[in-house]
Amino acid sequence: MEGSCGGGGGGGAVQMAAWQGRVGATNIGRLRHGKTSSSSSAAVAARGGGVTAWHLRVFAGVVGVMGCLLLVASLMMSAVHQVQFRNAAISRSFRGLQELKQNSVRTEEAEQIMHPRLLQMATSVVTKLLLMSNFPSLPVQNESDSDSVKFSLWEEPYKQARKWKPCAAKHSLPDEVPEENNNGFILISANGGLNQQRVAVCNAVVVAALLNATLVLPRFLYSSVWKDTSQFGDIYQEDYFVNYMKSDVHIVKDLPPHLQSLDLEAIGSQITDMDISKEAAPSEFIKAVLPILQQNGVVHFLGFGNRLGFDSVPVHLQRLRCRCNFHALKFVPEIQRAGSLLVQRLRRAGAMRTEMDKQLFGSNMLDVPALLAGGEPSRYLALHMRFEEDMVAYSLCDFGGGDAEREELQAYRETHFPTLAMRLRNTSVSPEEQRSLGRCPLTPEEAGLVLTALGYDRGTFIYVAGSQIYGGAARLRPLTRLFPNLVTKEDVLSSAELAPFKNFSSRLAALDFIACASADVFAVTDSGSQLSSLVSGYRVYHGRGRAPTLHPNRKRYAQILGEEEGIGWGGFERRVRNMVEEYKRVSARPRGRSVYRQPRTPGCMCRAAGDGSVDF
Repeated sequence: MEGSCGGGGGGGAVQMAAWQGRVGATNIGRLRHGKTSSSSSAAVAARGGGVTAWHLRVFAGVVGVMGCLLLVASLMMSAVHQVQFRNAAISRSFRGLQELKQNSVRTEEAEQIMHPRLLQMATSVVTKLLLMSNFPSLPVQNESDSDSVKFSLWEEPYKQARKWKPCAAKHSLPDEVPEENNNGFILISANGGLNQQRVAVCNAVVVAALLNATLVLPRFLYSSVWKDTSQFGDIYQEDYFVNYMKSDVHIVKDLPPHLQSLDLEAIGSQITDMDISKEAAPSEFIKAVLPILQQNGVVHFLGFGNRLGFDSVPVHLQRLRCRCNFHALKFVPEIQRAGSLLVQRLRRAGAMRTEMDKQLFGSNMLDVPALLAGGEPSRYLALHMRFEEDMVAYSLCDFGGGDAEREELQAYRETHFPTLAMRLRNTSVSPEEQRSLGRCPLTPEEAGLVLTALGYDRGTFIYVAGSQIYGGAARLRPLTRLFPNLVTKEDVLSSAELAPFKNFSSRLAALDFIACASADVFAVTDSGSQLSSLVSGYRVYHGRGRAPTLHPNRKRYAQILGEEEGIGWGGFERRVRNMVEEYKRVSARPRGRSVYRQPRTPGCMCRAAGDGSVDF
């Protein structure tokens, strides 16, 4: 009876209960064999010894089993209370992922599962990890390999990351750019969402400096996908941007009156993305754009998506990119205050200011009291779950939804990506090949498997950005099964606090940017996402080597999942940890990579050498 509680799992609760059963049996045995002053009692014991011993063994077994059950119940209740506690402390009216999870339970909608075997093992592992975290002295048996890579959950594992310092605040130009010899005005109308537009703005700053032109405050195009009418001044502080960059580029808010009436397309001053190569070298702008600028006095870049390269840009212009992205673009006070409230509630702490806070909030960080008096600030992981319908449709991947899913995504492509839909009529694309090449965004289930393999337990508090999950509750439930402590900005902020941003996707995305940048750990699920790219770079630049980012290699992960039937949990864990650990190695920006994502590059960050700092 001593080893029977809980089957063959060998958990700490089982072992402790069995130990209690043995102690109880030993004490009863001592009473049974102890000396007494009554000879008649000894005679009775001698006559009925066999029957009495059997009853006592049964009794001891029953006591052991009851002790086991009580201990397991106590441990599980403690774990459940820890998981549920922070959600209750944040909000009493869950409307985001919490409401989605509750609706999922009410409707009993089937889960959409692609990896049932791994998910079943992971479900067991996250609970054991939570018990090990809360009760480290218990010998809870883990299913991991003893050879698994030790993964640093909440810290940057490489101290070299702390040797890199921000350097883009410095500039080598005069105090203010003279207006004489100016070649004219550059106007851009940036497409995409918040993060694509941010990249376009900073690239425009570089092009304006390159062509010795005046930059007009950028305009943002309306997108049928994002459906947001916000302009630059609705998201960023205009005056701060103009003043911060005045030593590098002359910036005005509008074209002069004599140019406003011109039909820029008719006079040949409109430059579309078809006219400039993707990630073009500076020489292409000088050759193709400068003559038009000098002739007409104005050039309008329409779209301007990723038109400027990285490797061919000289150091002094690369520095402008970083000055713009990491220093000059500050969110408007309304967004800063809401973001401050969001982060402080996630941390359960007020009056806490990090270097990242100073950069994100400036003087607009709210001084709110700690939500739990006397409690330590809490850690949270931010997960950018880029599994919205637009990304899923554009990927051309199969996510296990059958014919209904394929028809729905094709209809979406016909409406929102007509060029892609037209190309598919003449070309066959293999979803399996797309997945093997690492071009499929991770599902919530696949993201949960990565986090479990890295060692995050069931009690981990997770902020989810990009929460409009394609497939809704059915697609989300495998993740919430592993990590029930999930929230979005809709859970943390009230309806009234979010009201100023309602129906403005870019302003809501700015709150996600803030929460992800401020997180103790940031987890990426799609390397092609602009938010993930920009947040990763922001954390490298302002994180002082203390802002780790988890970045799965989707191609390698697809290979691992493709072999899932032949590997145990320990093998899966080891391969996932090796995959993520490789990305965390500290190095200068590799050739061809974005400065916005990997800012350890000349002109942007400096590597400390002795008591001073040098670029390289």
